[in-house]
Amino acid sequence: MLNFVLCDDNHSVLNRLAKMLESIFINNNIDAEIGLKTPNASDVINYIKNNKVDVLILDINLKSKISGCDIADMVRKKNKDVYIIFTTAHLEYALIAYKYKTFDYLPKPILDERLEETILRLMDDIKHTPSKFIRLNNNKTIINQDEINYIKKDGMKLVFCTNSRTYETYSSFNKIKDCLPENFIRCHKSYIVNVKNISDVNSNKNTILFSSNESCSIGAKYKNEILEVLKNGNFTNNLDCSNNGKSNVN
Repeated sequence: MLNFVLCDDNHSVLNRLAKMLESIFINNNIDAEIGLKTPNASDVINYIKNNKVDVLILDINLKSKISGCDIADMVRKKNKDVYIIFTTAHLEYALIAYKYKTFDYLPKPILDERLEETILRLMDDIKHTPSKFIRLNNNKTIINQDEINYIKKDGMKLVFCTNSRTYETYSSFNKIKDCLPENFIRCHKSYIVNVKNISDVNSNKNTILFSSNESCSIGAKYKNEILEVLKNGNFTNNLDCSNNGKSNVN
């Protein structure tokens, strides 16, 4: 699920923008939510420190010491993948906005058709960006790869486990192995783990731990390989899943 964050110092504009987006999500069957809408720049900064954000829609002039451009600059220094969309009534800010690898610029007042066009174009961009997202159930469900802690085989289903929720789809490890980047490692006959999200490993109990207090098992067949990967970061020689640039899971 894509996580949107909205920031505009005008409450009425902010609320209208949120309603417009929610309508676009519903009408176009987009798996997304608004994780935060706020008039305060400081709220955005605090939120992005502790939450995964996929899309930022920012008013440039927030009438505070921190502008939308300041927020974008902070985000870009840490995350190059976040989609940033600027809104403003001041056309002279347009060129400044694109400095931050801006996906789009929306002049105020924002029109429903213009916003929908931008969101659909953003979804199309995601569809053609294989290294960042995994799409399930014929592209109806979108998961940022970085959010996945592990993938569990459960009968005919695969369960994708993130800190916030789980996603299920009818598929198999064989079908998804070409969809995953190299940091996803087979650690058990029933588990594939995202090495980047591991917080600890209990080798005595053959258990992998995550910051969300979730855990998954290490199989005897895979133990030496997973420990070598964690020790040396040697993904290439220890993968059951290699990245071939694909990203659809049906």
